[in-house]
Amino acid sequence: MKEANPSKRRASVLKFFRELPSQDDDGQGLKNRRWLSHDQNIYIPYYAAHIIGSYTMNMEEFAEMAVHAGVIPPLVELLRGRLTWVEQRVAVRALGHLATYASTFPALASQGEILELSIQLAMSSLEIVYSHFYQFVDRRLSYHCDLLTRGMGGVEMESRKAEEWASQLQCWSLQLINCFAFKPEFLPTICKPEFLAKLPGMWGGLVNESSPAGIGLLRTICHHKLGRGPVASCPGVIDALCNIARSSDDWQHMAIDCLLWLLQDPSTCHKVIDKALPVLIDLAEVTILGDHKKLGDSIVNFLQEYIQSPGTGRNSISSHVKDQVEELLDSRERLKWEKNMPKEDLHIKQAAALVVKLEGNSLFSSEDISGAASKYSEALALCPMRSKKERIVLYSNRAQCHLLLQQPLAAVSDATRALCLNKPINRHAKSLWRRAQAYDMLGLAKESLLDAILYINECSQSTDPDGFSKNKVPSMRSVSLRNRCVPLGYLERRLLNMEVYTVKVLLEIVVAKRAMILNGKRRRE
Repeated sequence: MKEANPSKRRASVLKFFRELPSQDDDGQGLKNRRWLSHDQNIYIPYYAAHIIGSYTMNMEEFAEMAVHAGVIPPLVELLRGRLTWVEQRVAVRALGHLATYASTFPALASQGEILELSIQLAMSSLEIVYSHFYQFVDRRLSYHCDLLTRGMGGVEMESRKAEEWASQLQCWSLQLINCFAFKPEFLPTICKPEFLAKLPGMWGGLVNESSPAGIGLLRTICHHKLGRGPVASCPGVIDALCNIARSSDDWQHMAIDCLLWLLQDPSTCHKVIDKALPVLIDLAEVTILGDHKKLGDSIVNFLQEYIQSPGTGRNSISSHVKDQVEELLDSRERLKWEKNMPKEDLHIKQAAALVVKLEGNSLFSSEDISGAASKYSEALALCPMRSKKERIVLYSNRAQCHLLLQQPLAAVSDATRALCLNKPINRHAKSLWRRAQAYDMLGLAKESLLDAILYINECSQSTDPDGFSKNKVPSMRSVSLRNRCVPLGYLERRLLNMEVYTVKVLLEIVVAKRAMILNGKRRRE
C-alpha cells in the first residue's frame, strides 16, 4: 500500500487478494491460523470480501476486473465456512453482485458448489448466527464484536446488530440463488421440497424490509414453467402465498403474481385453484399495487376467461368458490348497470343500504352477532358499487362480526376487501386492526404483526377521535424485533432462550392503550 506508483500498487493488491486463500502453511493465507491470529490480520479476509462486494455493486466493469483477478476461489473458500459466519456474509454479498452480470455469471456457474452452499446457508443462517454468536455472550469473538459495533457498543448493540446481519446473510444468500433461478438448468437443484417449504418463512424482517427475500425467489421460480410444478406440489407454499397476497407485506404483489401464473398454467391450475381463487376474488377491487395498474381488472378478466373456458372452469372448482366467482362477476355487471342509472335512484339505493346498516348496528349492540352480519351482507347487496366509503365500512363491520363468531378466515376475507377498496390500499385503520386479530387467531405471526404496526401508524396520523394521534408510536423502521417480538421466519422463536413479546401481547398492549384513550368506551363506525 506504500507503493507510490498507482499501477504497481493496484497490481500488488490484486495479487495479494488472489493468492490469499491458497497460500501454504508458511504463507500469509486463510490456511495459516498463526498468521491470521497475528495482530489485526484476522480482519483482512472480511474487508477483502467487503471491498470486492462494494466495488462490484452496480459496476459491471469492476466485476469483470475482479473475476479476471481471480477473486471467485477465495470468496468460495469463505463461503464454505473456512473462517466464520461473519466472513460468509460478505462473501455471499460479493458473489451475489458478481452473479448479476451476464459477463461474469458464467464464471460463478462453473463453480458448481456455489449454488448448493448458498441454499444451505439460506436455510441455516439464522441458526448458525444464534448458536455461534448470539447464544453465548461470554464466548463472542472480540473481532466479531468490533466489526458489528465498530468498537463502540455493548452486548445489547452487538445482539441487535447480529440480528440484522443474520437477516442479511439469509437475504443475500437468497439473492445469489435468485440469479441462478433465472437459468432453467439450475431450477431442479433449487426446487427441492425441503427448500421450497422454507422459502415463504424467509423474511427480511423489519430491519431488511427492502429485500424481497423468499417471496422474491418464489416469484422468479414461478415465472418459469419448470418451477411452477414443484411449487404447486407444496401445499404449505401455496398457503403462504395466499396469506402474503392478503397482507400488508411490501411484496404482496409478488405473491399475487405467483398465484396468477400458477392458475394460468394448465398443468398446475387444478392443484391450486380452490385455495387461490378465493384470495384473488378478495383482491378483485385493487387498482394500483406495486408496478401493477388496474390489477383488479386483470384478476376479473382472468376469472371470466377461466369460467367460460370449455373443459375446465365450472367443473373443476367447488360450489362455494363457484358462487363467489359468480357473485364477483355479477357485481361487475352491476357496476356497468349503475353507470346508466339516474342519480336519484342511486341516492335511494344508498339510503336503503344505510337503513339496513343501522339495523345491523342495532343487532350488534344487542349482541345478535349473526343477525348483524346478515344485515351487513344485505346492505352490501343494496349499496351502489361506486359508494366505496360505505362499502369499506360494511365489509369492515362484517369482519368484526366474523371475529366474534370465531371465523378468522372469513374475517381476513372481508377485512382484505375493505382494505382493497381504500385509497391508498391497506390503510383503513379498523380493517387493519381486525385483520391483525384474525391472523393472530390463525397463528400467522408475521402477517398479524405487519397489520398491527400499520394500524398503529394509521391511528397516529389520523384525525379520527378513535385514533391516538397525539401519542408516539413505532414505525416500521423503529420497531426492535428483539425487544418486542420475533416474527415467524426471522430469528425463529424456537432458537431463542429469552423472553420476547409475541404478536398477541403486542396486540393486547395496543388494545389497552386504545381503551385508555377512549375512556373505556367502545366506539364503532
